[in-house]
Amino acid sequence: MGIVKTKDLTFEYIRRDEEGNVEGITTAVDHVNIDLQAGQFIAVLGHNGSGKSTLAKHFNALVSPTEGTVWVDGMDTKEDDKILDIRQTAGMVFQNPDNQIICTLVEEEVGFGPENIGVPTDEIWQRVADSLQAVGMYSFRKASPNKLSGGQKQRVAIAGIVAMKPKCIILDEPTAMLDPSGRKEVISVLHELNEKENVTIILITHYMEEVIDADRVFVMDAGKIMMEGTPRQIFSNVEHLKELRLDVPQVTELAYELKKAGVPLPDGILTKEEFTLALKRLVMQNGD
Repeated sequence: MGIVKTKDLTFEYIRRDEEGNVEGITTAVDHVNIDLQAGQFIAVLGHNGSGKSTLAKHFNALVSPTEGTVWVDGMDTKEDDKILDIRQTAGMVFQNPDNQIICTLVEEEVGFGPENIGVPTDEIWQRVADSLQAVGMYSFRKASPNKLSGGQKQRVAIAGIVAMKPKCIILDEPTAMLDPSGRKEVISVLHELNEKENVTIILITHYMEEVIDADRVFVMDAGKIMMEGTPRQIFSNVEHLKELRLDVPQVTELAYELKKAGVPLPDGILTKEEFTLALKRLVMQNGD
């Protein structure tokens, strides 16, 4: 069994009008079956309202299935006595770092979680140092979180989760409120944690560029998993992604349009380097 597994996971909620009268029932997650492997970098894509954030909340036992089952490291999220263990196994980082940061010093913020679960003081400080180094924020340990940029705050929020030593970190649109350089900082930190610490990363996003280096990508729409595969497999289906109201990386789009116009380029080009290489090959072939 993978680090996170769902079987026929369905989540419904009741919609009410302003007076509190029931308007109907929305199925936010609709019979989802996935098996996410430990040690992978997994991305879940989808436009707003596709169900991806609701799915993510199940992985941390923040919500409980209406139907079906979710297992985190083999533990059933419906079992109340397992909730604490589940949340220590799978940490969660949200969209707005300001909602997660509560202390006045960066190092206190990162030590808050371990202290709450009774980690001995000496070990807390070691974890704080290690976690801040892992996200490139050690030199800010005595700073006030309020003085940091959005990207730096989000890295501190991630360090606070890393200090809990989870096997898995779930991030619900962690870069949505950041500028492009802050986004880049956070994504590179996540890849480093995945590669060096072997932490499973589950990234919920609608930014296509953020999933190019993922191991697996899941695409959601209307509460269902519509596509699953490697980034190259997913981005080879440009038309299908557009039907699901999603973009593709700019360079993928350019290559796709050129191919449609008759330039024999391969499917699923993901980076500028690949694009340049493919063009060079064509020029060399035609030069012969």
